[in-house]
Amino acid sequence: MDEIAVKVEDLTIAYYLKPVVWDVDLDIKRGKLTAILGPNGAGKSTLLKAMLNLIPISSGKISFFGKPYKEFRKDISYVPQSESVDWDFPTDVLDVVMMGTYGKLGWIKRAGKKERELSLEALKKLGMEEFVDRQISDLSGGQQQRVFLARALVQDSEIYFLDEPLKGVDAKTEKEIMKILKELRDSGKIIIVVHHDLRTVEEYFDEVVLLNKLVVASGSVREVFTEENINKAYRV
Repeated sequence: MDEIAVKVEDLTIAYYLKPVVWDVDLDIKRGKLTAILGPNGAGKSTLLKAMLNLIPISSGKISFFGKPYKEFRKDISYVPQSESVDWDFPTDVLDVVMMGTYGKLGWIKRAGKKERELSLEALKKLGMEEFVDRQISDLSGGQQQRVFLARALVQDSEIYFLDEPLKGVDAKTEKEIMKILKELRDSGKIIIVVHHDLRTVEEYFDEVVLLNKLVVASGSVREVFTEENINKAYRV
């Protein structure tokens, strides 16, 4: 039986008393690539942020291997949507990636040679080694996305949350990102991705959550990603 990594129980999130995510129950399994799918305004990013303790919840419970977020946060990585990041902040590519090592170092120790080598290795893996000294604001959208994924890789977490990591990237970058996510999955990590392209779901993911404020269906792609469930979620 698959081990439950992330458990969401009776989760409701409301803004100004209006529910945007309603009564969500989810079991996210270890060693699986899970997609969260749904139309615009379905609450996909809101659900992700609630799981990461970034926004308040109205009711419900979220646990990571049976522990609350605060006890597990050092083993969680988050790659936000590229448009939600202030790209004008004056910092170079290597510095952004090295920030991913800070959580494990704590407040006192400073990043050194080992952390620099880990960061360069992650950038090389994503084909970004020649951009180490480039300002983050000078990169294209796809390049910025790869830098943020490299930062997540050096965190060496158990659970990875990615909010639309394939949005605005070219086909080559998309394949590279998915190759790395599949390698992480194969090493036993938990990958949760907000995704928008229905055409690639069967190729890229093992499990799927179809969301439209409520969970319409969740489970293996083979069982859940059906025309009937897609139509329900997208209200076709």
